[in-house]
Amino acid sequence: MRASRLVSILLLLQTRGRMTAQELADRLEVSVRTIYRDVESLHSAGIPLYGDAGPKGGYQLLDGYRTRLTGLTADEAESLFLAGLPGPAAELGLGAVVTAAQLKLMAALPVELRDRAGRIQERFHLDAPTWYRDREPVTYLPAVADAVWNERRVQVRYRRWKAPQEVERRLEPYGLVVKAGRWYLVARSGEQVRTYRVSQILDLHPLPERFTRPEGFDLAAYWRDYLAEFESRLRWGQAEVRLSPHGMQRLADLMTPGVVEAARESARGPDERGWTLVTVPIESIEHATGEFLRLGTDAEVLSPLELRHRMAATTAELSERYRAS
Repeated sequence: MRASRLVSILLLLQTRGRMTAQELADRLEVSVRTIYRDVESLHSAGIPLYGDAGPKGGYQLLDGYRTRLTGLTADEAESLFLAGLPGPAAELGLGAVVTAAQLKLMAALPVELRDRAGRIQERFHLDAPTWYRDREPVTYLPAVADAVWNERRVQVRYRRWKAPQEVERRLEPYGLVVKAGRWYLVARSGEQVRTYRVSQILDLHPLPERFTRPEGFDLAAYWRDYLAEFESRLRWGQAEVRLSPHGMQRLADLMTPGVVEAARESARGPDERGWTLVTVPIESIEHATGEFLRLGTDAEVLSPLELRHRMAATTAELSERYRAS
C-alpha cells in the first residue's frame, strides 16, 4: 500500500501542481509525518520533487517532469501482470479495482508490450492457497486493512491457542501479510510487535485515536525474522531415521522443506539394501509419530527411543485393530 501511496503523491502533484504536505495528507488520509517520509523516499528514488516553505509553499515537481508508462521495458510490463494476487485482492474488496487498474495499464502500453503482457495472463495463474484447505473466514479483514492504511488503533477480541483462549487487545496495526492463502496482521500491543491471524479475530472496534508508525519499520524484514524464530521454536529435537530409496523420494512430497533439507544434508549411505540414514528435526513426539507414519514401511525410526517406542506401540495397535476386523 505504501508503494501505491507514493505513486498517488506523484500523480497528484503531476495533475494538480503545487500541494502542501497537509493537503496531500488530507487527500490520502494519512498523517503529515507520513507525507514527509514519503517525499524523502521519492527524493531518494531520483524524482525531481522540491518544496518551498511559507504560506504559499508546498511540494512541486520540476517543470516538464511527467511519469511515462510507455517508458516501461518489456520485462517490467510483464512482471506487473505476474505480481497481482487476485484472491487476496478480492478478499480486501479490491478485486474490481485491480481489474480496472490492469485495463488502464494495458490501454497505456504500446501495442507490442500490450501483446506480451496479455500473453502472460493467458499462460500464468497464481493460486496462493495450499491444497486441501477450505478458505478461512476473514470477516474483519477490510476493517483491519483500513486501520493499517489509516494508522488507526483498534480494539479486538482475539482467539489464541493457549489459555485463556479469548483475550482483549488494543493494537496499532503496522501491516498485513498473506501466506499460503492465510492473512496475518503485524501489530504493536503494549511494548511488543506481534503477529495475529486475521481469521482468529472474533470482534473488532476501530478507535478514534491514530498512532505514528515507527520510522524505518520494515514489514518484509520483520516477517523474515518472525518465520525464522517460529521455525526454531517448533524444532525442539532430532530424530535418526532409516529411509528406503522410495522413502527418500517421497520425503519431498510429505515433509516440510526444513525436514527435507536436513535429510539431504545429513544423508549417510545408502547401505547394502539401498537404505539411507538421515537426521531430521522434530516438533514433538506426538507430531513426529504422525509424520513418520505417513511414510509407512519406507521409514524406520531409530532414535530417540521414546519416539521409536511410540511408533512401535501405534503400529502394533493398528495391526491388532485391522486383524480383529
